[in-house]
Amino acid sequence: MNKDELITKLKPIYPDFEIEQKLPLIEEINKLKKEKKAVLLGHNYMTPDVFWGVSDIKGDSLYLSKMAAETDGEIILFNGVHFMAETAKILSPEKKVLIADLKAGCSLAESITRQDVIDLKKKYPGAPVVTYVNCSAEVKAETDICCTSANAVQIVNSLKEDVVIFLPDEYLASNVQKHTTKKLITHPGRCMVHELYTAEDIKSTRKLFDDLVVISHPECNSDVVDASDFAGSTSEMQSFIQKSNSKNIMLITECSMGDNLRSEFPEKEFVSSCQTCPHMKRISLEKIRDALLYEQYEILLDKEIIEKGKNAVRRMIEVSYKK
Repeated sequence: MNKDELITKLKPIYPDFEIEQKLPLIEEINKLKKEKKAVLLGHNYMTPDVFWGVSDIKGDSLYLSKMAAETDGEIILFNGVHFMAETAKILSPEKKVLIADLKAGCSLAESITRQDVIDLKKKYPGAPVVTYVNCSAEVKAETDICCTSANAVQIVNSLKEDVVIFLPDEYLASNVQKHTTKKLITHPGRCMVHELYTAEDIKSTRKLFDDLVVISHPECNSDVVDASDFAGSTSEMQSFIQKSNSKNIMLITECSMGDNLRSEFPEKEFVSSCQTCPHMKRISLEKIRDALLYEQYEILLDKEIIEKGKNAVRRMIEVSYKK
């Protein structure tokens, strides 16, 4: 993306003076990427300057997990939160994987431990464990197969067993349960962003716009999903908006997703207020520059965790991309 194209992407979000302040740092980071032979992966919840300005590969967690394994960069810098960088390390153990801030965590990932999974497996012997990728590498190591919000139903229905342990998001589990005959054993984990939305938010906003289309993330509770016109992963949200004729969009997910889509679809009006993830917002241009410059903060995992976690993630990718 050249300078003019980048400015066009950033203009819907930032005032001109702020864009001018960001451009030299973006240029410095892009120069460092070439010197370090680094590839930067950018999640959809990154701020627009990070997402459009310096991320080489952009998308949701499933896509980025797959691309992390295929990139030929010597260094992977994951513009996202800690569990995402761990997933990249699991799939590319020979590469140096960095994250710009070690404190960029996830409330959902932190809701469950490896021991919690071990205890559930003892309580429900023979039940396969499906774990949302929003979890730590240690939890992935106790998992039979991972899933994302985009492929959760597909993953669950691919299993032969009638009882499935589905971890750790209880809201995602309740939404998946509507689309499967299998019994899901769940865990009380939630995303601190998506649990803040309510069906009343949707009801009150619909009164203001006749043509409103409401799009929610399946990490929201079932009342919110049921009140929406569409629920899907971040990549599915983008595809839905692209096909929609409605001008007014209520996007029920993390704030920066709306900002990035506003740049992608300037003809649309994103009319709702949004909730911000403080962990995602720890990743900034300054921290990315320093991570590349000093090759800091490296993700290091035990070989056992990598090997066990790799099986669960690769199995997910094989099922999801099965032709």
